[in-house]
Amino acid sequence: QVHLEESGGGLVQAGGSLRLSCVASARTFSTYASGWFRQAPGKEREFVAAISWGGLTTYYTDSVKGRFTISRDNGKNAVWLQMNSLKPEDTAVYYCAFAETTARVRTTPTYWGQGTQVTVSS
Repeated sequence: QVHLEESGGGLVQAGGSLRLSCVASARTFSTYASGWFRQAPGKEREFVAAISWGGLTTYYTDSVKGRFTISRDNGKNAVWLQMNSLKPEDTAVYYCAFAETTARVRTTPTYWGQGTQVTVSS
């Protein structure tokens, strides 16, 4: 079982930045691919970004490319999502996710965090 805990959400003005953190309890943290999803009010949860277990491969949804960066440190059991040039449409609850493969973490993750709220004001 893997427990994920997110932090770093908050209220920010458009154009600002936030850095989300996800700390995992897994002893085998380095064997999992990691990702971030988000869910805006009235919308389905959507994929945002993912990173391979070794951190060498990353994936992003088109709407965040060039603005968001996903990274991880296996020694700290942590994954981050650096979000720059934030827009009001980025407002959502952001969820950390883990899975055994990058393909799965981008589609049907095995483990989910509780989520952290990000609100971008115009």
